[in-house]
Amino acid sequence: MEKYINSQHRYYTLDYYLKERFKDKVFKVALNGNFTCPNRDGKISKTGCIFCSASGSGDFGGNKADSLDTQFNIIKGIIHEKWPKAKYIAYFQANTNTYGPIEKLRKIYYEAINLNKDIVALSIATRPDCLSEEILDLLEEINQHLPVWVELGLQTIHEKTAEFINRGYKLSIFEKAVRDLRKHHLEVIVHIINGLPYETKEMMIDTVKYLDHFDIQGIKIHSLFVLKNTPLAIIYQNNPFHVLTLDEYVDITSEQLAYLNKNIVVHRLNGDAPRDDLIAPLWSLKKLVVMNEIDKAMKNKDYYQGIKSENN
Repeated sequence: MEKYINSQHRYYTLDYYLKERFKDKVFKVALNGNFTCPNRDGKISKTGCIFCSASGSGDFGGNKADSLDTQFNIIKGIIHEKWPKAKYIAYFQANTNTYGPIEKLRKIYYEAINLNKDIVALSIATRPDCLSEEILDLLEEINQHLPVWVELGLQTIHEKTAEFINRGYKLSIFEKAVRDLRKHHLEVIVHIINGLPYETKEMMIDTVKYLDHFDIQGIKIHSLFVLKNTPLAIIYQNNPFHVLTLDEYVDITSEQLAYLNKNIVVHRLNGDAPRDDLIAPLWSLKKLVVMNEIDKAMKNKDYYQGIKSENN
């Protein structure tokens, strides 16, 4: 409970962690390095995960046609108006950001961390099956200059669901990736999705219980989004499956937080679906409502993050 004495939330928020670590307001600046994904370019498949839009996972990154410097300064300009003394995290968000020649990775990562003197960390979203020893060594090298965070898209621990969503790798690959990243002293953030088709509340909670036994430093949680022009949208139209209600999502997520090791930073509890493409759930667009309802549920249950964790 000690982490939350000075926090309005009952879980270890990213904002609270960043202020603790960097002593200032810190923002992520999403950059687009023009990467693709082995689950889209034919190496694994050409369709990607069934919930991914045609443009991949980079709908909220910068414009890939712009230089990194231009991308960064456009977003910095917006932030700077309200937070003139803010610091920044260079965040490669779109698609699989370790999927490319090592020469490109070295050039683009170093360019990113040198965009501005107030960049305090490099965050890289990728897949667990795209982390060669050569790439890990490069990330460890950069980690000597400033912190490197690696975000892994796990989504679920359940293999049947992973096959259904066309994730493209086995759970053992994820486990190896976490071990390798930690061996190279890199911080690990894991992304999971609540409400994947046919998963029960117990299955979703089991995913967090499983992660509680790994040496990870952060987690991202959001509800499944059914987006237009995706394989998932076709499935939903032809054979509708249950999409979590707001009450169900809040109940499940608050339970997950109770099982989550109190030292794991919660980077996100709700996602950003493109408004014009979102079919369901429409309640996810009301981010502040979702966050407030989770806070209320934690209070009503008298939960704090980790209260049910074996590692508490």
